[in-house]
Amino acid sequence: MSEKYIIGIDEGSQSAKITIFDTKGNIICEDKEPLRPYDLPRPGYVEHPDDDWWDAICAASKKCMARFEGDAKDIVGIGLCTIRCCRAYLKEDGTLAQPALSWMDIRVSQPYDHANPDVRWICASSGYITNRLTGEFKDTIANYEYGWPVDVDNWRWSDDPESYKATGMPKEMLFDLVMPGEILGYVTKEASERTGLPEGVPVVATSNDKAVEGLGTGCMGETTACLSLGTYTTAMMEGKENLKGTSYAWPKFSCVPNKYLYDSNGIRRGMWTISWFREVLGESYIKMAKDMGMSAEELLSEEAEKVPTGSDGLMTVLDWLAPVDARYKKGIMIGFDGRHTRGHIYRSLLEAVAMTMKKHVDDMSNEVGVTLDKMIVTGGGSNSNLFMQILADVFDMCTIRNEVNGAAGLGSAICAAVAAGVYDGFDEAVEGMIRIKDTFEPNPENVELYKKMLPVYLGITEHTDEVLKKTYEIFS
Repeated sequence: MSEKYIIGIDEGSQSAKITIFDTKGNIICEDKEPLRPYDLPRPGYVEHPDDDWWDAICAASKKCMARFEGDAKDIVGIGLCTIRCCRAYLKEDGTLAQPALSWMDIRVSQPYDHANPDVRWICASSGYITNRLTGEFKDTIANYEYGWPVDVDNWRWSDDPESYKATGMPKEMLFDLVMPGEILGYVTKEASERTGLPEGVPVVATSNDKAVEGLGTGCMGETTACLSLGTYTTAMMEGKENLKGTSYAWPKFSCVPNKYLYDSNGIRRGMWTISWFREVLGESYIKMAKDMGMSAEELLSEEAEKVPTGSDGLMTVLDWLAPVDARYKKGIMIGFDGRHTRGHIYRSLLEAVAMTMKKHVDDMSNEVGVTLDKMIVTGGGSNSNLFMQILADVFDMCTIRNEVNGAAGLGSAICAAVAAGVYDGFDEAVEGMIRIKDTFEPNPENVELYKKMLPVYLGITEHTDEVLKKTYEIFS
């Protein structure tokens, strides 16, 4: 019997990633295509240019399939995961009627205003890509929550007419919904020609991108959390019910039907800040790293490893993207003196992510009433041994890195594997496709230092907010 393969599509904020797995969760080949810079037509508006979502998937898929040495007939399913909280407006034929909205666009949290007569359909990013791949006007229920007329308890569109009025979305403008792990449709001939994906392969529903990451890490059990180091950085833990009235533990649809994940508060531009710092250093630094056989991030990490724990008092507040209700907030670096180098700044950024998320995770677990004992870390940042150790020390907890750190792609593949009957259920698929690579234990000396730093760090904005409010009046 020939080996079977599963494709995971992971379209995030910065790139589209395509990965082909075998049924044991091993990566056979992968490729990606960066998304183009956002269009910013006015303050608060963040749009994807042209048909960037689809174009990036087409380019990444063609590159990945060109590297695939197996038989395309043995690909049994495609799991589709896209960035959450985005919105697409489509014409009757499923093409874009206007630019797609990023999750950072203020309009995604506002009721829909039917000002464009060309708009026939309103959907999430996953619905748009589903239509381009299959021609079907279907989507996963699990990528529709806030801002949509959804019955979260029963996993379907709402039966309450008022919810459609409140969101400005008539039901006839919305896609049909299916559960995670169900087939959305099959790759059309046209989509096959654009992407290189085999015609007729089933495309399988997943969930929102963070829930798919959670599944792809194996984040299961009450005492385990998953830290997602993405453009938006957040943490998750398995939940038993759809909690109401919470302040720190936000229930989200899971990848497993009728189950929930609890989302912590997060950092709106978390790991994006690392990319920002790399770009600030310029092409000469990137070239220097390349000449040394490293990426810029690897060279920065090497420099930061020489910096003492705590970055000699340099601390960073990660408000590079202010929330809608506090537009005055800005990023802060405080504590500079003559000792500080490029490595200090980089380590300070890593420590800022860790300390900010420590606060958010503690808030979440305390609200739920659970004591965590381990943290699974996913995303590109998990490749850094330095960062993994910082996280272990700040959290005073064992941190885990899996063999596959592109957890959204693997989570998508797990959904497709269940739909294709490769595994009998999600628990069996997780056990069969996920393996731990490394564990990092906390260093007691560093733990104590971070415990002293944390209350100081968390108190910075109490003193700086008033200054930023005044500067906002001048520069907004």
